[in-house]
Amino acid sequence: MATKQTRSHAKDPGRHDVIIIGSGAAGLSAALVLAERLKVLVLAKGTLQSGSTAWAQGGIAAVLDAGDTFDDHIRDTMIAGAGLNRRETVEFVIERAPESIERLIAMGVPFNREEGEIHLTREGGHSHRRIVHVNDATGWAVQAALLKAAEENPNITLLPGRACIDLITGRHEEKYSGSGRVWGVYAMDQDTGEVETHVARATIMAAGGAGRVYQFSTAPRGATGDGIAMAWRAGARVSNMEMMQFHPTCLYNLDVKNFLITEAVRGEGGRLINPRSGKRFMEAYDPERMELAPRDIVARAIDSEIKRFGLDYVHLDISHMPAEFVREHFPTIHEKLLGLGIDMTTQPIPVVPAQHYTCGGVLIGLDARTDLPGLWAAGECTESGLHGANRLASNSLLECFVFGDAAARDILACWDDLDSPPAIREWDESRVSEADEEVVIKQNWTEIRRFMWNYVGIVRTTKRLERASHRIALLGREIEDYYGSFRVTTDLIELRNLHQCAGLIVDAALKRHESRGLHYTLDFPETLPEARDTVLVP
Repeated sequence: MATKQTRSHAKDPGRHDVIIIGSGAAGLSAALVLAERLKVLVLAKGTLQSGSTAWAQGGIAAVLDAGDTFDDHIRDTMIAGAGLNRRETVEFVIERAPESIERLIAMGVPFNREEGEIHLTREGGHSHRRIVHVNDATGWAVQAALLKAAEENPNITLLPGRACIDLITGRHEEKYSGSGRVWGVYAMDQDTGEVETHVARATIMAAGGAGRVYQFSTAPRGATGDGIAMAWRAGARVSNMEMMQFHPTCLYNLDVKNFLITEAVRGEGGRLINPRSGKRFMEAYDPERMELAPRDIVARAIDSEIKRFGLDYVHLDISHMPAEFVREHFPTIHEKLLGLGIDMTTQPIPVVPAQHYTCGGVLIGLDARTDLPGLWAAGECTESGLHGANRLASNSLLECFVFGDAAARDILACWDDLDSPPAIREWDESRVSEADEEVVIKQNWTEIRRFMWNYVGIVRTTKRLERASHRIALLGREIEDYYGSFRVTTDLIELRNLHQCAGLIVDAALKRHESRGLHYTLDFPETLPEARDTVLVP
């Protein structure tokens, strides 16, 4: 099949120097640095704004307050991460946070200010006010600024509507080499269904997390672990996939499935209440930090209250604060809830935990390199060592900026040493036909998400994990048979990746014989003296 060229959004339909998979904070940060010298192609599944970055409500953590220090931010990150963090990574990221904020300000991100100074809020796990924000819609403002800068750059081609299938490696060369060297990616045009061959000297994976492997998640629809699964199939190691973060406070509403109530609501005084007793309950779980404890502790506390008392949800109440204060600090949430009949200035908000962030992923170093030559990675699809066993609130966007920049600068530094791509075979669809029973995809998707929620959720046991592993093995044969017989669709691509990530999560969870951070198992409730990463090798 002939290679399809970029069309409506393409500024240069020819060969590109670097391919970036993902159009969020990590991908666009890298693109803007690379575009100073190179031609960059950015591929997005869906629209250019459909990734997780635009969904981020809270903000970006950075040491900007006079009473705060890098050491304090490092310590808070290490405590939240239950010691599994790599300290050199934590220092690397946190020390670059202020300059990341300055770059965003220069791009026009309108961070909230108070008397001329940037307003800093506080979130769970932080010992100081250090969260830079744009009301309660920081991610949207950041995404808009990055996208505007990318659209205005003549060296960046933005190509939405591309569902990436697999990385191109030595086994796809016309003169088969079998090497793990990455040369780009096969991607399906979602409008035409045709598969394109995108080739470059360097590739950056910035495809986001795997939140949609769970039945309840705050992640966008496209967060199906594509980057993690593609890198794994190509031969990259992954690490700490069992560390799946559950946000404590997702709105409980039968019609609205994934609306997040930002951490900052608790940071600004919100209280967690048992609706049956009418009393605050965090004192029983973390009397010193209460609602400002790290997310893993608060999520388990809420889960415990719901199960002990047979509740559907608990209440998050900030109605004791002045109404104007609430409306000013949380305008987006306030407006959304009003549309659902809840006035958060006078009423409590019903909330439940939901999957929120993938702390594990493709293993990278400080230069954002993966195990595979030619492949760098940044953002939620990676395990850089920053988050450890639990991500500290508002460190995620920060990681995207720092490692997007690191990947770009490393590529620029070694550019002259990178080989030009060889001849690559086009995608072969001659062996497949149109699917006649796509209900199989929906059924398997639903089944995976349900058993992952029930068996591999906030509290785990070995028996539940083994049940999940058994189901994954059975479904794997069915999915691969379907994948090998029919033309690819976005749903089939996502199902294959979602299944792959579910297997990695369960395998990693079975290997960790302790409870640490986000991984809590009733069979191994103690934390071992030495923190070790769970590294899986293809």
